[in-house]
Amino acid sequence: MAIPGLGSAPGGSTSEASARAFGEENRARLLQQYFSSAEAVTPENAWRHVYRLLLWIDRTTGLAHCYESDKCQPGRPWYARSLAFHVWSAEALGVAPGELDKHIDYLFRHATADLAHVAARNRARLLGTVSGQRRPYEGMGLPEPGEDPELESIIIEVLDPFLAQRPSPTALRELAERIYAHVGLENKRKNLVGEGFEDTVSALLSRIPAIARTHTIHVRPLLHQLPGFRQPRANSKPRQVDLALVQGATGRRTLVSCKWSVRSDREEQFVSDFRDYAELEEAGEDFDYVLVTNEFDPARLAAACEVRRQNSPLFSAVVHVNPAGPHAAYGAPIPPRGKGISRALGHIESGRLVGLDGWLRDVAGR
Repeated sequence: MAIPGLGSAPGGSTSEASARAFGEENRARLLQQYFSSAEAVTPENAWRHVYRLLLWIDRTTGLAHCYESDKCQPGRPWYARSLAFHVWSAEALGVAPGELDKHIDYLFRHATADLAHVAARNRARLLGTVSGQRRPYEGMGLPEPGEDPELESIIIEVLDPFLAQRPSPTALRELAERIYAHVGLENKRKNLVGEGFEDTVSALLSRIPAIARTHTIHVRPLLHQLPGFRQPRANSKPRQVDLALVQGATGRRTLVSCKWSVRSDREEQFVSDFRDYAELEEAGEDFDYVLVTNEFDPARLAAACEVRRQNSPLFSAVVHVNPAGPHAAYGAPIPPRGKGISRALGHIESGRLVGLDGWLRDVAGR
């Protein structure tokens, strides 16, 4: 399916086409496409929509991604936890573990399909131009675009026992190009997961009637665009919020930090962001500060639950897409290491680390 405006400019670069394929306009179109045929959103099934849209398979392990790839390789403790999470995810989504990849990663799979469509169209358009550019050098044996003799030799070495005849140079070159394109697209996933998570949470909020009727939902607004916050001083960079909710009846404001994962450097950023928000608040009223995440590192989850500002927790709520996922991973049949798991489990059991379903019910009930 073509993307409106994608690749329409004759001189458009591959990077520009990629940006549009993974950009806000196309994400909105894909979310609308997904929800047009998906089950109606409720607080209870919201996490399933998140995983169907954004969860993916780590191709280096073949398992659902829940932690950094290098720490999840076979033989390492998080490989066992990834196995446990993969099985739990498949069972919770009602599919066989070997079929999970067909039922998740909707946004990325469809965005890359759109990009591949445009790439094929652009390649056909450029054939004549490229032929003209190479014509003065015909007969000089110059490498063809995408030619990689080393990769081609690896392919032949592995497949030669199974081949009736050796593939043509053109076929090998096209295969090498497709391999590089596949790897390159996977590296672009971070472009989708970051803002795609924000868009997905917003889409869920807007599809729960009790929330949509009573709240205004803002996606990536500048802080001063929200009621009760002033513009920063001259020459200061405007502050942007991942997601914000403003309750119509009371004006209650909820600033939401949507982070699929919580890198260690983000822990300080959370404190810094809140400090800036508080300094720019001019209505003299409290606001909620919420973290929504799919982080699996137990120490990072525990730290988010425990971080404080003065005498209060920094976050009004720490929300995990589904705490049952980390719980399943932590229960893998390997010896527990460190105190992080016990701390994280303690926060799950106490309700400090709440699931997306619980938070949505809370917002809907206000």
